[in-house]
Order: sequence, then C-alpha cells, then structure tokens
Amino acid sequence: MSQNNVEVSEIHWLMDMFQTVDVGLVVLSADYRIQVWNGFMENHSGLTPRQVRDRYLFDLFSEIDEEWLRRKCDPVILLKNRAFTIWEQRPYIFKFRNYRPITGSAEFMYQNSTIFPLTDTMGKVTHLCLIIYDVTDVAVSRIELESMNGHLRTLSKTDFLTGLNNRGFWEEALIKEYKRIQRSGHHSTLLMCDIDHFKRVNDTYGHAAGDAVIQHVAAAVKKNLRSTDVAGRYGGEEFSVLLLDTSVEQAMFFAERLRKNVEAMAVEYNQQILRVTVSIGVSEYNEAMTEYRDWLEGADKALYQSKAAGRNRITKAE
Repeated sequence: MSQNNVEVSEIHWLMDMFQTVDVGLVVLSADYRIQVWNGFMENHSGLTPRQVRDRYLFDLFSEIDEEWLRRKCDPVILLKNRAFTIWEQRPYIFKFRNYRPITGSAEFMYQNSTIFPLTDTMGKVTHLCLIIYDVTDVAVSRIELESMNGHLRTLSKTDFLTGLNNRGFWEEALIKEYKRIQRSGHHSTLLMCDIDHFKRVNDTYGHAAGDAVIQHVAAAVKKNLRSTDVAGRYGGEEFSVLLLDTSVEQAMFFAERLRKNVEAMAVEYNQQILRVTVSIGVSEYNEAMTEYRDWLEGADKALYQSKAAGRNRITKAE
C-alpha cells in the first residue's frame, strides 16, 4: 500500500471515530462560531453540521449562559490552558433531553466538559475544542443516594407519629442551647406540655383514637412555632418546646395561645368528636441551673403543678 493510501485510510478512520465516539466534540472559532460538530452533537441536538456551521454559539443555544462560558473559555485562549466544567457546579452546557431508560428520572442530560485550545502552525490559539461527556448515570445515582441519605437523616431525628423531633434529637438541641445561653447570657424558655386525662381517651376509645389526638395536638404545636423554635415529642402524650431567645413573659403568650388552640380543637374519630385540653409548665433558663437537666426539671415541676391545680392551665416555674 502506498504512503498516500495509508494516509487516506488513517484520515478515514479518524473521521469515522470522530463521528461515532460517544462524546460530544465541538470546535469553536475564537469569536465563538461553530466550526466542527460531530455525530454525538447532531444526534442529541437534532441539528446537522451544515445547519450549525459558522453560526454564533449563543444565538443557536440560548440556554447557555454566555457570561459564564466566556469566563471559562477566555483564559483557555489567553493562557493556552485547559478548563473543565462539572455537573455539580452546572448541570449542563447544552440542554439535551435525556433518553436513557436507566436514568429516565432525569429530564435533561447531565454533562461534564473539557475545554482546550487549538493552535495554528505559529502556536497562536485560533480555535477552542469542547468535549462534552454524558454523565447522567453518575449524576442521577449521586442525587438519589444523597436524597436517600437526607431522608434517613430526617427519619433518625423525627417522631414517626407526629412528625415532630423525637426525644433524642430534641434533647440534643436542648443541651446545645443550654451551653450557648451560658455563654451569651440571653433569655430562652422551655415548655413542657401534657395532654390531660389521656389515659381516659385510650381506655374509652382505643389507642388508635389516642394516636389521632396526639397528632392533632402536635399539629397545634407546629402551628404556633416560629422558625427558630424547637419542638419535640418528649414521650407518650407529652410534648416539649424550646423557645430560643424568648423571655418567660413572651413564652407565656405562646403557651396560652397553644392552650386555647387545643381547647377549641375537635378531633373526629369514628364519627365521634373528641375534645381534650393540655397542661403546660414554663421554665426560663437561669444561672442557678448547673446542668441542662435542671432546666428540664424546672419545666416538669411547673407542669405537675398545672396538673395538680386542675389541669388545662399554665404554670410558670418559681
């Protein structure tokens, strides 16, 4: 085979590889006009090389953030260095639809890219080459894993019945606040809340009815919370609310609003209307508390006093 035939064959192989390789290959002039467009790009965009030839990239693909891509490409031209983009920073450069059955949950193709300079015989950068990698499988797997981990983290701190924080997570929050407030000297107040005569509800109507009552009271607690407050199910029919940066006087308003909401509440169960009330103990942090359990004990004693005084009332710790 002659040297000319060998060279022609090699060019043919290279062109065949260029068109069939499973990555996108795009060559841009220095003024961002498309010069080369391979089969991958044609298949996913629906545009042939003839249709895109010499077209201004940002006119043809309006979804591309021109300022962002120029910030990536301009140093490649000036410094002759490569640049990279990853899907975690920006999901894609070209907004291609995702047609893979395995990663069908993704509407668009996630992409990584490499951008490198192309020089002439004098060493001057005249063009840019963009290599586009389809990383949808990896991206979707990562997103699903992170979502699952987030769900597991939520489950680990959430009470299943009420959706409030469980006791373990809430008590950790109390410990953190106790340590913080020792340093800051701010006011924070703790509420302990208990459903009155709850055993009577369970004995009369059954545990399913008791669960419905607990859920309705938990909803009333959530309704009254501010974004900074931390509420939890402390155990059984008992709830706890940590009011950050809140004086006992302000906490009494919160407690009274909660008490009234529960008193006015009607729980429908098996075509019957159940009504309950709550007793509440309120304790503001003070410097005499040598550990966080003292704070809990203060609120718990105040709650007991509300129970002993006739229930459906609020007692402030001494």
